[in-house]
Order: sequence, then C-alpha cells, then structure tokens
Amino acid sequence: MENRKPLKDIEALLQQPCFLVAFLLLGFVIMDPLHMGPLGSHEFRPLKHDIAPYRHVMEDWPRDNRSRLEHGKLEFVDEVFGPESLEFDIFGRGPYAGLADGRIVRWMGDTVGWETFALVTANWSEKLCAKGIDSTTSKQWEVEHRCGRPLGLRFHKETGDLYIADAYYGLLVVGPEGGLATPLVTHVQGKPILFANDLDIHKNGSIFFTDTSKRYNRVNHFFILLEGESTGRLLRYDPPTRTTHLVLDGLAFPNGVQLSEDQSFLLFTETTNCRLMKYWLEGPETGNVELVANLPGFPDNVRLNERGQFWVAIDCCRTPAQEVLSHNPWLRSVYFKLPVKLSILARLIGMEMYTVISLFNGKGDILEVLEDRKGLVMKLVSEVREVKGKLWIGTVAHNHIATLSYP
Repeated sequence: MENRKPLKDIEALLQQPCFLVAFLLLGFVIMDPLHMGPLGSHEFRPLKHDIAPYRHVMEDWPRDNRSRLEHGKLEFVDEVFGPESLEFDIFGRGPYAGLADGRIVRWMGDTVGWETFALVTANWSEKLCAKGIDSTTSKQWEVEHRCGRPLGLRFHKETGDLYIADAYYGLLVVGPEGGLATPLVTHVQGKPILFANDLDIHKNGSIFFTDTSKRYNRVNHFFILLEGESTGRLLRYDPPTRTTHLVLDGLAFPNGVQLSEDQSFLLFTETTNCRLMKYWLEGPETGNVELVANLPGFPDNVRLNERGQFWVAIDCCRTPAQEVLSHNPWLRSVYFKLPVKLSILARLIGMEMYTVISLFNGKGDILEVLEDRKGLVMKLVSEVREVKGKLWIGTVAHNHIATLSYP
C-alpha cells in the first residue's frame, strides 16, 4: 500500500484542473508537434560534448581589462559582406576576401576600390547572388548553395595560385590573374563534401583542409553546435596524384587550419569543444594529436604571424548554463524545442557574444588577449591576420573589416 501512495498523490494532483492544463501544456511544448521551436521538424540527435570545465578555463584565462579591440578601426563599411578570410598575394597586394555573396574580391586601392577577383562556380550571376548588405542575412541562404560561400583562402608562395575552401564547392584553385576557380576536391570516399571550411598549404604542395561535418552544410551549422555531433574531418589533398587522404576523423566542428613555421605540426580548431589542437607531422610524435589550449569561447580560424606565433579568432564566451546543456543531451532536446527564437534561447543562458582574439605560441602559452566586450568593432569574428604592424580582422557575420595597429 505504501508503494501506491506516491502514485495516488500524482493522480490527485492531475485531477486539479489547473495542474492538468499545465501538465498538458508542458507536454505539448516538449513534443512541439507544430514545429514552432528553432529545431522545426529537424530530427535532433544531441550528444554529450567533450568540453573542458567552464570554471577551470575561465579561472586561468587572462582578460583584457582595457578592452583594447574596441579601439579598432572599421574599414570598408558596407563594401564587403561577411569577409570570412583575408589574404595577401605574393606581391603584398590585398586584402583579398571571400564574401557571403559567393565572390572573392581584391582591394585595388582608393582609386579603383574593390574588384571581383574570382568566382567558385559558373552559376554565379549578379541577379541571383548579389544581395549587397543582405548577403549576411538569411535572405542569402536560399541561394548560397548555388552561388558558393568561399571561406578559407591561401596563396601558394611560389606559384601565386589562390587556393579556396568553399563551403559548398569544396577545395578549388584559381591562377594569379583570377577568374573562374577550378575544382580540385568535391567528393571524398565517394560522398560529397558538405562543408569545406579552411585550408593551409604544405611546402611539399599538399593541401590540408577541414570538412566540418558529414551531416550538415554551412546553412545548418547551428545544428552541428547544438547536437555536438562529431563527424568532421581533417583531409589532405595531394596535387601530383590528385588524391585526397583522410588525416583525422571524428572531429567536432573542425574549423581553422594553420601549419607551424617549420611545418613540423599543424594547429586546428574544434569549435564545438572550444579548443585549439595540434597534429604532429614530423618527429617522434608524428601522427599524434594533442591539446594545445582550452578556450573561453568558440574558435574560428587560426593564422601564423611573422614571429611564428598563432592568432586565434574566438567568439566569446561560454557560460555555466551552456556547459550544463553540453553535458546533458536530454536537456538540450527539451530546451531547443521550446517555441522561442534561437537568439532568445541563447540570451536566456547568458550567451551575449563578443569578439576575443588571442595570440599563442606553439606550446599553447597565451601571449596576448584582445577583447571587444561591448561589440563596438564586431560581435562575431572569423580570422585575424597580422601584416606589417597591423591586425586585419575578418568576420563571417558583418559587412566590414576591422583593423588595429599592433603591437
């Protein structure tokens, strides 16, 4: 009889009209039969993240109390749209930038301004793809897979060719004079690349590049983060044989790639797990992967400066509530089915994003941290390039480039 008492109490509670209505409403929200939540009709399969404890990371992370990045200069406002990656050619000309409208553009100076340097597909047309300042909004998403979305850019230091990681068209190359890029890798192991992201070029000519997910493309990249799925890969393309090799598999949103100065290792970022990783190419640790640094937010690209150090672009910051969701997939299944916009759900767990850029040495020591806590220069950052005493800062989300004198 004692075992029946809790059940009777629940039955009695549900017989009260107000509690019954509340219970049914809660069940309705959790089931989300009308697909009103941010997941819509998507089959959501959240997994537990492999992420370092929030408190330990934040306790050890140095802060920029002067928020020095706020003093950066906004350049080319509403002239470039989502300039994710920035590059300079072997003659020092540039910057070149891959835009949200599918073009790679080149700065030709104040007199000429920006010119279209390359396209990743013959599908591109001004009528279809050129949406101006709306290119960084959802209006572009419907045509992005047709127009292309160039992300990582790298010039070959000897040939002057520009190699491109396009989210939809894979790995491509275009000559020093620009034009329509030539596809190099669109499929791996018989299946299409869904989300080519970044790349770097080894001295032997091999191209290392990331494929962020085998399940989701760039438009659906939030599902990669929300689920915690880890189907991303680090790949290597060998130009002489035109073959593509799997280097690493099972990565959680692999993103930026950067070879070290001596090319004995490369660094790559795992955005979902908020960390910077190292893959050894030479020496006794060849083939091994190790943690370089746990980060306070979600990293994008990583780039080498002339001193052999690494700039990492970070969308900051993680929160305690976000960590609870990361470790409890069932909570995410409920939370992200709530009939509320994703932006509001993010704010409710304290995720007010701003830009952090950090400088590391190859051992993972933090050499510099610059912040823009108020989001005056940019709220979301994708890349930092240090060129001749200036930081060039790219963003996938805004319609400008930021610069800052450094050091």
